[in-house]
Amino acid sequence: MAAFDDLTTTLGALGKRQLYRRRRVVESPPGREIVVGGRTLLNFCSNDYLGLAADPRVGAAFRAGVDRWGAGAGASHLVSGHSAAHEELEEALADFTGRPRALLFGSGYAANLGAINALLGPGDHVFEDRLNHASLLDGGWLSRAHFAWFAHGDAGDLESRLAECGESSRRKLIVSDGTFSMDGDLCPLADLVAAAHRHGAWLMIDDAHGLGVHGRGGCGVVDPGRHGVTDVPVLVGTLGKAFGTAGAFVAGSEALVETLIQRARNYIYTTALPSAVAVATLESLRIARGEEWRRERLRDLITRFRTGAAQLGLRLLPSDTPIQPIVVGESGAALALSAALEAQGILVPAIRPPTVPAGTARLRVTFSALHEPGDVDRLLGALAAGTTA
Repeated sequence: MAAFDDLTTTLGALGKRQLYRRRRVVESPPGREIVVGGRTLLNFCSNDYLGLAADPRVGAAFRAGVDRWGAGAGASHLVSGHSAAHEELEEALADFTGRPRALLFGSGYAANLGAINALLGPGDHVFEDRLNHASLLDGGWLSRAHFAWFAHGDAGDLESRLAECGESSRRKLIVSDGTFSMDGDLCPLADLVAAAHRHGAWLMIDDAHGLGVHGRGGCGVVDPGRHGVTDVPVLVGTLGKAFGTAGAFVAGSEALVETLIQRARNYIYTTALPSAVAVATLESLRIARGEEWRRERLRDLITRFRTGAAQLGLRLLPSDTPIQPIVVGESGAALALSAALEAQGILVPAIRPPTVPAGTARLRVTFSALHEPGDVDRLLGALAAGTTA
């Protein structure tokens, strides 16, 4: 057998285990409803938490950005791709997060890999929450630092791991999501900060799903009024979720950002985001900071959904965020429930291993500020029908 002749067999095995993944072709802009295969579906599977991805003001800013800067950056930031629009957005993100500097990346995945690998190497230690996003885990593994898990959200277990390495490590980096993308819960930030201080470690928080959603003006899980650079030296955020555009950033001290510019391969060796994206993001950031009704709407929707789901006896995880997972158990059962909802015109994906631990396949319900209370009631009614079918 040739080296890659087993690909078809391997794919077939994924299908038998209900783990094969398929893409949908969406035929409309993102929003409360989307068109898939000619059908209009009520959309509960987007990370567009504030409903800004198709906001006409953001779109107008993007078009103005294209008119001013063109469709692409043409080069990496360090060659000739770093425009005044990029610079303005970095300054705005630094102000938003209460950090001296911010640095743009092409994606959250690139930001996480780039930051960890620029800071760590052989002889260092990295400590990661067991449910961290794949990009954080990959960053830790690729850094060649000593890698240690700690139990999800368990600062006590983290303390034990930190104590085990003693003073032998040149650098110690604690890494955690701020809001966990599949469970919807928050990291124990105060406990992580305390552990980092006690053990001379740095703390890195990826607040991809928190920025725009939590805190005053959408400042995120890491409130700059309470937690400064010495508490959370490395803060990562994405722009393609609550802000509705694309890309990501790392915010921190002058020394951190300059280190990333010099050493983060994911920054150095890639073409910069189109400047038009930066222009659009400046507008979405302005809207996100100023329109508090969007966060208030999310809170109301979440409360309505959790109250109704509890009455139906659904197994929810302890989340007060727009991410509301319904744990089903086995992958086949999750797929069947997702299909039952889609038959009723509602789109909620089944999330299966390896994205989540075995035996915890789930429906990942996500809310947007564009949803109406009636949409929640419709979803609950469909769930009631689907779970009793």
